[in-house]
Amino acid sequence: MACVLETPLRMSVLSEVTASSRHYVDRLFDPDPQKVLQGVIDMKNAVIGNNKQKANLIVLGAVPRLLYLLQQETSSTELRTECAVVLGSLAMGTENNVKSLLDCHIIPALLQGLLSPELKFIEACLRCLRTIFTSPVTPEELLYTDATVIPHLMALLSRSRYTQEYICQIFSHCCKLRHWHSCGFKSSPQPLLCANGPDHQTILFNHGAVQNIAHLLSSTSYKVRMQALKCFSVLAFENPQVSMTLVNVLVDGELLPQIFVKMLQRDKPIEMQLTSAKCLTYMCRAGGIQTDDNCIVLKLDHDLKHAHELRQAAFKLYASLGANDEDIRKKIIETENMMDRIVNGLSESSIKVRLSAVRCLHSLSRSVQQLRTSFQDHAVWKPLMKVLQNAPDEVLVVASSTLCNLLLEFSPSKEPILESGAIELLCSLTQSENLALRVNGIWALMNMAFQAEQKIKADILQGLSTEQLFQLLSDSDVNVLMKTLGLLRNLLSTRPHIDQIMSTHGKQIMQAVTLILEGEHNIEVKEQTLCILANIADGTTAKELIMTNDDILQKIKYYMSHSNAKLQLAAMFCISNLIWNEEEGSQERQDKLRDIGIVDILHKLSQSSDPNLCDKAKTALQQYLA
Repeated sequence: MACVLETPLRMSVLSEVTASSRHYVDRLFDPDPQKVLQGVIDMKNAVIGNNKQKANLIVLGAVPRLLYLLQQETSSTELRTECAVVLGSLAMGTENNVKSLLDCHIIPALLQGLLSPELKFIEACLRCLRTIFTSPVTPEELLYTDATVIPHLMALLSRSRYTQEYICQIFSHCCKLRHWHSCGFKSSPQPLLCANGPDHQTILFNHGAVQNIAHLLSSTSYKVRMQALKCFSVLAFENPQVSMTLVNVLVDGELLPQIFVKMLQRDKPIEMQLTSAKCLTYMCRAGGIQTDDNCIVLKLDHDLKHAHELRQAAFKLYASLGANDEDIRKKIIETENMMDRIVNGLSESSIKVRLSAVRCLHSLSRSVQQLRTSFQDHAVWKPLMKVLQNAPDEVLVVASSTLCNLLLEFSPSKEPILESGAIELLCSLTQSENLALRVNGIWALMNMAFQAEQKIKADILQGLSTEQLFQLLSDSDVNVLMKTLGLLRNLLSTRPHIDQIMSTHGKQIMQAVTLILEGEHNIEVKEQTLCILANIADGTTAKELIMTNDDILQKIKYYMSHSNAKLQLAAMFCISNLIWNEEEGSQERQDKLRDIGIVDILHKLSQSSDPNLCDKAKTALQQYLA
């Protein structure tokens, strides 16, 4: 039977705390300030790119001590700065690292550090805050708990290009629309604002975000310009007030919409073009830009097409990158909003974008871990089923391949897919003139039948019909034939299921088995067919369909003496299931098989040089002696 192998779970990085890690923490408590500073610098070098070391240091209690040193006015500016750098490096590890930092109340400590007059220390605190707030586990509300924080951040925008870059990035990630109706949001150690308070856009807008950030669009630093642009895109999103304000903002004597249009030019980086297009789109929706303004409309239309091309190319790239590497697949899925983008891509108006999104999803669906987690969290089966309802063949082929993976036994998506009427859809695919669709349709049914309940198996057989099953078993393509045999093998598992199915479809199935064993088929096809016979032989009543069919018994005997060991072994499984002496009627079956020469063949095979054949033959002979 089909089986799924899972990789062993990795031991937690927290399970091993090395002596060297403890040494780093111990040095933080040295009475000599200079040794403490050197210890922090050494710790900084040790944790760079080393998640295991980061986790060890967190477990050993480095974070509270680093925060203590960072907040002490008696600590030198250099020490406080290095502490902020190390904390930022720890935050760049796993999401659990960030949760640990949040539990230690790192955000209030870093925000307090922004009151320092020392620019290097301020930049280090902002860099660490940027890393923490861009993590998906950090509640955005933590930025708004203290009403003095936002105006102070606005004031710091003028200090350096680094403060500009980090603050704009923090604003971009902490400016969310709120549509919920309760006061709770994620998990937080501190009280949160209720939903009826000002939303993030309003808070930032009221504190002069537009005026303070606009001039950054003319910065000499690309990173600053890009982060400022992203700020405007999140501020203006579904917000007419901000969008209308942006229309009249001047930057170096030039209106903001004109600057956005310049940023759409093809010589600009793709990220800048797409974000500028977003800003202009929001301004158009708000009525700030006339829809008959040719300069804007034609450019947006052009960039919409260009954006489709970019999205198509991006999905294709991700599909290629994740095709054969589990670690890369994990990184792709962990990219912020990636699964949402893929899901949205499945309903794109552009068929090319839709196709590339499905290809990307198919590539990522090869991951056992992601099928169990991200695919379930985002319910990707729903839009995928919609795609399968009405799409060109080229899209259907990839979408149905993806569905095959979502129907594997360990996938949580399997049950809801079944409930959504997938059997009827897949049975219809098996009748397609398109070879790839026939293969995928039967492949998905094969996965669906693996360890399935009897009702599901009955529904599959009813949906396919005996006529269609025979049609597939006589298909000229070997892939269709192999997957159909695989389906039969999965259907004929578990004794009650075997007996039930053979009682209603036994005659047709035995006829099909006979035709295949007599036909000109390759070794793999005949091996799979013999395995089906072995499953039938494992039934309680079904085995009589073999015992009363002399033609089939002769074929089993023939393959026991075949030159191919795989076929011999498969035939041996049939015999073993038929003669097992603990089952009713075993003596009569043993006698009949002895009469046709099976025991003589078993004696020969017990001397085989093939250890599997030898062992199987000896085990079978023991049934005669018991």
